[in-house]
Amino acid sequence: MNAWVLRAVALGALTVVLRTVLGLAMIYWPTNGAWMRILCLVVLLAAVVGWGVLDGRADRRANPDPERGADLTMRWLKAGVVGGIGSGVVSWILDFAPKFDLGDNGLLFEVSSGASFIILMIFVPGMIGVTIGRYLAGRESRGNTNASADTVVLNKESASV
Repeated sequence: MNAWVLRAVALGALTVVLRTVLGLAMIYWPTNGAWMRILCLVVLLAAVVGWGVLDGRADRRANPDPERGADLTMRWLKAGVVGGIGSGVVSWILDFAPKFDLGDNGLLFEVSSGASFIILMIFVPGMIGVTIGRYLAGRESRGNTNASADTVVLNKESASV
């Protein structure tokens, strides 16, 4: 399975689950909607950034040269587009089921405006996570290189004594 398909399905499903939980929670606790929306957004962003960090670290470890890394931009853009449109369609279908209140949005809204927000919530934090992951892995490799160079210097000094 392509890496972007896995991300699209997983993050699109997470979006649908969060919207469903939010819709059910709004039925029983309507006055707490503001913090519940923020909590759902934070959960989605944490999952995306975390996955992006893992991608960035793995890519930098596989390709220590920054010019030779994989094209993670297209991977995350494809995942965002498919995840956003897919979650919009699934949410629109689930909205017809009884006891599911997902906003009563039409299909056009779900695959355009709603999907564009989810696309941005997957793509932009994903790329931020990739950047952080590459930075951390690059920093680790520079630290290991300096540590091994210090060991060599110490060994030469102790040999000359």
